[in-house]
Amino acid sequence: MNILILGAGQVGSSVAHQLAREEGNEVTIVDTDPGTLRDLQDRLDVRTVVGHASYPDVLQRAGAADADMIIALTHSDEVNMVACQIAHTKFNTDTKIARIRAAEYFNTPGLFGPEAIPVDVWLSPEQLVTDYIEHLIHYPGAFQVLDFADGKVRLVGVRAHRDGSLVGQEIKALQQHIPGIETRIAAVYRNGESIPPEGDTLIQENDEVFFIAARKDIRVVMSEMRKLEDPVRRVVIAGGGNIGYRLAAALEHTNQVKIIERSKVRARELSERLAKAIVLCGDAADEGLLLEENIDSADVFCSVTNAEEANILSAMLAKRLGCKKVMALINRPAYAELLEGGSIDVAISPQQVTIGSLLAHVRRGDVVRVHALRRGRAEAIEAIAHGEVGKSKVVGKSIEDIALPAGTTITVIVRGDTVVPAHHDTVVEADDHVILFLTDRRQIDEVERLFQAGSEWR
Repeated sequence: MNILILGAGQVGSSVAHQLAREEGNEVTIVDTDPGTLRDLQDRLDVRTVVGHASYPDVLQRAGAADADMIIALTHSDEVNMVACQIAHTKFNTDTKIARIRAAEYFNTPGLFGPEAIPVDVWLSPEQLVTDYIEHLIHYPGAFQVLDFADGKVRLVGVRAHRDGSLVGQEIKALQQHIPGIETRIAAVYRNGESIPPEGDTLIQENDEVFFIAARKDIRVVMSEMRKLEDPVRRVVIAGGGNIGYRLAAALEHTNQVKIIERSKVRARELSERLAKAIVLCGDAADEGLLLEENIDSADVFCSVTNAEEANILSAMLAKRLGCKKVMALINRPAYAELLEGGSIDVAISPQQVTIGSLLAHVRRGDVVRVHALRRGRAEAIEAIAHGEVGKSKVVGKSIEDIALPAGTTITVIVRGDTVVPAHHDTVVEADDHVILFLTDRRQIDEVERLFQAGSEWR
């Protein structure tokens, strides 16, 4: 696929890194900063073009006429929208994806479409991150909560503690512990290494366990891995930017929310826009302020400022002062991996949260949802099975007869409104939503080919 990425910022660079490594993709990146482009070209097999992303001549030089997809990820909503308009009008680009940050744009009905602004898919990284954090707050004890099949099932990552019922026992004991509840352990990581989740696999303390289950059964299954934590009541948010404001607005009617913002002007604006949340003007890394606001009685401290160093320091301080759980927005994957599970409970990578939404539109076969896991080294995907029995690589076949690549498991099947357990003899039917877990994302090409029906096989 010929892909044109506009903008080489944090999100654009991460997307380029992910897509350039995949077989069959030819990636071109456009940005106004030649230094950033030079660095990307040194590290990735990509083509770069220096210039303004929405100028027709720049898009022409970048190869927009031959692009299958344009992904506009600059910091300007307006530049992204204009670039999509030009790609549609002048180059007739098939798929146009744009990053839209301002809620005023994407909350306006009828603004995007073939007869309006021709953006096929709009993404709001800030909203995606907000939704991601909100899930984590609603499921205390989890470090990752991801939706599939329109929220009918969820993939949850938890760290096993010795007070969990299944810890110290084999996976097959799970059915005896919670009879009548359909769940599947998709992956187990021990000391950073993947452990095949077989029936006789022993769950040990500190294992990272990913399981998938119907949304209503999540808490029951979590109790097998660790003692259930009390629901979150008090939340402190550091940073009143787009993410901080949206998170406060989403939580203020169900939780006691305080938001700390350095700017007096922004703090005043937040206090006028938020109905119940308490807005404080100050520095979230000020020990005196945190003590004054009883940080030791807070259930969650979430630092989402634009400065990752400030996020790290304020979260570590809040943890030291007695906050039960701290989260920090961290852009650099190396920092996130180093800190998560230690001085910081959850490190949130906006690039990893965002890239799954993009990958769903890049994948071949009918892949409708993608979630990047383990800092992009693993993936969970939702694919729709198409074709007829005898003409499809999956339809009409039992799971044990499907040629899944190494490290890939079918965790669950959603058939209409029914969650079907994925046993070895379960037969895949046409239009099933199949949820797969890939411990090695390099196998994605083989998985995609399985879900390409008929003449699409290649």
